[in-house]
Amino acid sequence: MGSKNSGVKVFVRVRTTANFAADMIELLPDNQTIHIHTRPDQRKDVVNNQHSDWSFKVDGILHNAPQDIVYNAVAKNVVSSTINGFSSTIMCYGQTGSGKTYTMTGATEKYDYRGIIPRAIQQIFKEVGQQANLALTVYVSYLEIYNETLFDLLSSLTESVGSDGHMTIVEDSHGVHIRGLSIHQVSTEEDALNYLFEGETNRIIASHTMNKNSSRSHCIFTVYVETRWKEPSEVKYLASKLNMVDLAGSERLGKTGSEGQVMREAMYINKTLSFLEQTIIALADPKREHIPFRQSKLTHALKDSLGGTCNTILVANIYGEAAQIEETLSTLRFASRMICIPAEPAPNVHSDRKKLVLNLQKEIQLLQDELAMHNILTNRRHISYEALTENQVHEVKAQVCRYLDGTLDEINITNLRQLRESFAQFKIILQQQGQEIETALRKKYILIDKMNKATSYTPEPVVTETAEETQVGEVTGEGFGIGQAPTSAKAKKIKTKKGKDSTGNIKKERKDTELPSQVKEAPLPPPHPPPPPPPFVPEKDTAQREHEVLSADSAQSDLIIKLEETKPSTPPPKTLMFDVFKNEKGSEINQILIENKHILIEKRNSLKELTETINNIKEEIDITNRALNVKKQERQDQGEYVNEQGDPVIDEDEFNLIMQLKDLKHQYRHDFDTLRDLRVELQYCQRLVDQCRLRLLTEFNIWYNESFLISDDGRNASQKDSIRPGLIPNSRMLSLEEDDKEKFQRIQDEILMENPGSVAFYKARMKLKQRQNYTKAMAQPQPVLIRKKPGMVTQTIKNKPPSIFSVT
Repeated sequence: MGSKNSGVKVFVRVRTTANFAADMIELLPDNQTIHIHTRPDQRKDVVNNQHSDWSFKVDGILHNAPQDIVYNAVAKNVVSSTINGFSSTIMCYGQTGSGKTYTMTGATEKYDYRGIIPRAIQQIFKEVGQQANLALTVYVSYLEIYNETLFDLLSSLTESVGSDGHMTIVEDSHGVHIRGLSIHQVSTEEDALNYLFEGETNRIIASHTMNKNSSRSHCIFTVYVETRWKEPSEVKYLASKLNMVDLAGSERLGKTGSEGQVMREAMYINKTLSFLEQTIIALADPKREHIPFRQSKLTHALKDSLGGTCNTILVANIYGEAAQIEETLSTLRFASRMICIPAEPAPNVHSDRKKLVLNLQKEIQLLQDELAMHNILTNRRHISYEALTENQVHEVKAQVCRYLDGTLDEINITNLRQLRESFAQFKIILQQQGQEIETALRKKYILIDKMNKATSYTPEPVVTETAEETQVGEVTGEGFGIGQAPTSAKAKKIKTKKGKDSTGNIKKERKDTELPSQVKEAPLPPPHPPPPPPPFVPEKDTAQREHEVLSADSAQSDLIIKLEETKPSTPPPKTLMFDVFKNEKGSEINQILIENKHILIEKRNSLKELTETINNIKEEIDITNRALNVKKQERQDQGEYVNEQGDPVIDEDEFNLIMQLKDLKHQYRHDFDTLRDLRVELQYCQRLVDQCRLRLLTEFNIWYNESFLISDDGRNASQKDSIRPGLIPNSRMLSLEEDDKEKFQRIQDEILMENPGSVAFYKARMKLKQRQNYTKAMAQPQPVLIRKKPGMVTQTIKNKPPSIFSVT
């Protein structure tokens, strides 16, 4: 069966060998058909009816092909489709030592030996740079499955987060992913290659008779690509992943001679590959309802990556020698089963929920604006489609009550919200009336439950209201009932006095309220009296002082010129030269520093004053709250009066307290927001002052080195590299010529110019070697320091450099 009508493609790569069995392995000229001829077993005397000839049809045969041809034939098209949202899987399968790892990752010794993974990384970032209207984000991960256990090959990196070794395979609406596997964002080809090389160093390998560096685990290097359009209104985006799977090779213990741990690893490898083949057979059978993905970690991790909507490519690596003909035949059988898997690749399109919500909000606002324009054109300006306010709800309630009382003939309905609110008020009134009727009946009669006659209710005593309780007017002589104050009413703020008795009555106490907590500042020292004004200075003294200052400045300038020309052997003290520098060379930076300090001091004073103001407002809020609570308690003790709407009637003093509390809370919130902004400004000013101070010190050190420490030879040597002399210590000024490392870097850059695309590859390999050297150096045992005990004499070390510290 061919694979032209299927989404799964299969390629066969024959390992290069000097002992190619041309009489047993026949490659046809169409480069897609391979015939296998086996020799019958002559040792048996019985008739042998086994097949000796097989024919396999694949998508391509790669024999004696270099790495670039293999990549162009196998992976180039599917890697390009990854940018367009298509997920893909490239998998290498075959016996141990057949070249799977070399096909997938290649070798780092030479740039041309790169495998599929490094070349795919290079192609992805090359195409990412060519997409002008798309914003692409690339992530990578590296998973290892060793003895049916999941491992993160990038967990050794310092930036890896949350990889604690307990990884599980989970499924959700977006597919299958590994919980606990670190995924790293990469922005350049070099970053991705660094992760690849780091993971390769962490893989588990072993040696046996057929392969000195045999992979003992299955590895999956995954590249995640997220493609978004740069238009802000576009809510859809593409999310794809490219799985590049390097399977461990199947082994026959009789040929490899494995023992101990290596034999145990081979058993796990063969078991996993057997489960993979069972899964492939089930996927190829259209009548199968159950696919055994969960038999192994490998098949479960690749559940959404084998066929279906995913581009799937298999590279079957075979050994072209006669001694390995049985393993070659087994690999080709697996490839023929892989071709039968149905696949219809489709892009993975997702929707950004945040952008979708924003677009819907904009559309709603646009529709509201169009409806408002329509109302204006039809003279319906008073109609509003916003949610009803509290006042509008009260108005609808009042209209419903008057309609039920008969004082209103019809209810004015202008929009759908009012209609719904009217029905809601009808329902509330109906429920209230039912409860009132039931309560009245329970007070007057004994009601018995029809379902349970033994259940009865005890009537509550009827309390009759006295005339005094129902009267509205003067009650206590301290206030009068005026009904509920309208929202538009205005009242003067009253100032509560401290230290009243319990009848009126407030004492200064601090209580917590529901407002934001009071601003807490460090205890400030008591205020100092303002400094006395400076004494009056006559004009003569001022002129004399100016003359002295000018004389001192000229003396400092003469001193600088003299010191710079003579350059004494002993440089002058830095403390003296720092004052000179601030007045001469660094005067501009010093002036900026002084101005920033003044601004910082002003901000601190403003912060202090605003903090005190907020604390005073908080104290007034507490006092007003206590006064309002006293008023409410008095009203409850004397008996509350309600108006027609059922709202309590308050006096003028309580109303003024409520309005005052509202204004205080508003002022408190406004000042608190101002305080928060002022703190941000204060931090910014402090950062500016620190930067100016650091700049002043840096410029002074450079000027001091150039003026008094660097010789003429060092100054001339630094001019060759356009480096400011003061930035380099004097001990290194004369050693700026090209050293061995710089010479090696120059020669390497010249070599890289011949192939510019190899820069990232060689840089990543160099960083890998540096990490390996660092790891080896840290693994070496550190020298033990021997402390000299009193009365003991230790052996002196020859050629030991003298210590730079002396003990007096």
